[in-house]
Amino acid sequence: MRFSPFEREDAPRGKNRARRFLRARRPLPAAAPQANLGAFPIPRTDASPMRLPPVPVRPSPTRARLIAASVWVFALPSAAALGQDAPAETPPPVVAAEQITPQRITADDLRPHVEFLADPARGGRPGGRADAAAEYLAAHFQSLGLEPVFEASPAAAPGNAPADGDGGAGGKSFFQTIAGPDGGPFGRNVAALLPGSDPAAKAEVVMIGAHYDHLGVRGGVLYPGADDNASGTAMLMEAAERLADDAKQGDGPRRSVLFVAFDLEERMLFGSRWFAAHPPAVLTGGQDDATMRQLKAVFVADMIGRSLGDLDLPTVFVMGSEHAPHLKSVLDRVGTPEGLEAARLGIDLIGTRSDYGPFRDRDIPFLFFSTGEHKDYHRPTDTPENLNVEKAARVASLILAITVTTANDAEAPVWEANPSPDLDEARAVNRITGLLLERAASPENPTGRRFGTMQKVTLAQTKSVTEGVLERGVMTEKERSWLVRLSQVLLLSVF
Repeated sequence: MRFSPFEREDAPRGKNRARRFLRARRPLPAAAPQANLGAFPIPRTDASPMRLPPVPVRPSPTRARLIAASVWVFALPSAAALGQDAPAETPPPVVAAEQITPQRITADDLRPHVEFLADPARGGRPGGRADAAAEYLAAHFQSLGLEPVFEASPAAAPGNAPADGDGGAGGKSFFQTIAGPDGGPFGRNVAALLPGSDPAAKAEVVMIGAHYDHLGVRGGVLYPGADDNASGTAMLMEAAERLADDAKQGDGPRRSVLFVAFDLEERMLFGSRWFAAHPPAVLTGGQDDATMRQLKAVFVADMIGRSLGDLDLPTVFVMGSEHAPHLKSVLDRVGTPEGLEAARLGIDLIGTRSDYGPFRDRDIPFLFFSTGEHKDYHRPTDTPENLNVEKAARVASLILAITVTTANDAEAPVWEANPSPDLDEARAVNRITGLLLERAASPENPTGRRFGTMQKVTLAQTKSVTEGVLERGVMTEKERSWLVRLSQVLLLSVF
């Protein structure tokens, strides 16, 4: 997992020092189709979660970047200096009693979906050509009795017949055609709606999303994409099934829930950007514009079945709650399934790394779930056999519980533009750096990873800063600014 320094797409680039400081030097990708994506341009970066783009074999820029990082790290002030402007006395933080979330989704539920999607017969689900996966999703949604939300069109991609999952109800389709540069079909998003049970609240929508595409076959080599992102897609399908079953038992959520499988995430988030620029009427309130006024919260999962850097962490990283105090409350009330920890991080640590990006940039409350990058990320070895399906099931159960709680709450989440520093972030980073320092000192060094002087200094400095924060029980703005930069250097140079 390599955190990206990229910020919001609408941020002034001249002020984005982290972007300039840590920008990865690499060849630009092939030009993306010039489609109508509204005011949200496609960034020139790979879009999978929680990582920087791979650095090509270009020694001079790489060396320059790492030397700059080394100089920057050694010039850091001490943890004590950073905390000088903190309150002298601060009461210890109140820690809520741990809540245990029922695990409603099991490994046996997820495994068949992962095996189908990551099967060599799917050809690695290349963006825009993952037809079998798209049909599989639409057929699943149709079997649950969910409603299609897109306008059916003669120009839509193949699969618009009811037998292929179109639904055919009132001219609606489960498929949203993504137009390419020539105006023809380029890919397909797949979505379905579970209407809310409360007439007074059903016009409001909570969304669960995951991308179903992967890398396909490159250089004659198949990339199965079991964790990236068959794991998240399997979660989406099983969450839809649980909520549909609840509705049939008369216990459906008050607000409507929209399930969206995005195409072309691996091609610079093209599918989710298209969706956000061309939302279905259920999100616009039937108005003829692209304002998603009825969308109250978005939950996106990407890579939820492994562990960051293959560390011994029973952890899922949850990002975005800093911009929605109500979602912090939801996380506190829901807790986690037994055997899982939820570590909250600020989204500015990683920037735009998955399909939450277009919704965040429209100030829609969101949460992003990922267990992080690992040694099999974007490799042919990202297979079902290497997936921790039990962990993915716990994460899926957590997302399901958060969705149910949010959909049933009296008040909907509201966006907060300027959040305050959060101690949960310091706790998460402190634990990760502690584990990495233990690994660096271990003669076995289980992954064979070598830690140089710069990496060890960065780890120690980051751990020192977070320990100071946790001891005082408060984080200053200055400390958080340094924490973000330390984390970016750490994740650039270590993972």
